[in-house]
Amino acid sequence: MKSVSAMSITLLLIATPPCIAQQVVGSTQLGVAYAELRDVTTGWSTKRQVLGKHVFNDKGETIGKIDDIIVAPDKAVSYAIIGAGGFLGMGRHDVAIPVNELKEDSGKFILAGGSKDAIKAMPVFEYAR
Repeated sequence: MKSVSAMSITLLLIATPPCIAQQVVGSTQLGVAYAELRDVTTGWSTKRQVLGKHVFNDKGETIGKIDDIIVAPDKAVSYAIIGAGGFLGMGRHDVAIPVNELKEDSGKFILAGGSKDAIKAMPVFEYAR
């Protein structure tokens, strides 16, 4: 009796089609491999370390806040969207600043030569529709 059920199970396993979740030759693995995870965790998080942070000029004056980061089609981080002015969203002025103009120093983002007036004089940034 035991050999019949063992034989039935073996036959069932052989006759069962392969699992749908099986990886297909030439397919791409999703996610991050365990070895890469260390590199990911030591990188920057825009949510935790960049977005919402104040931008200062070289005199230590607050001139705006980083509201967004623009990634170019070639996957390069290209612009920081800086929000300046306004109260409760009224009179707000968003501008695009090339990220290479921002310097990070001890957790502070500095735009050398920047001022609130200079930001307000720049063209307003608007997202494409």
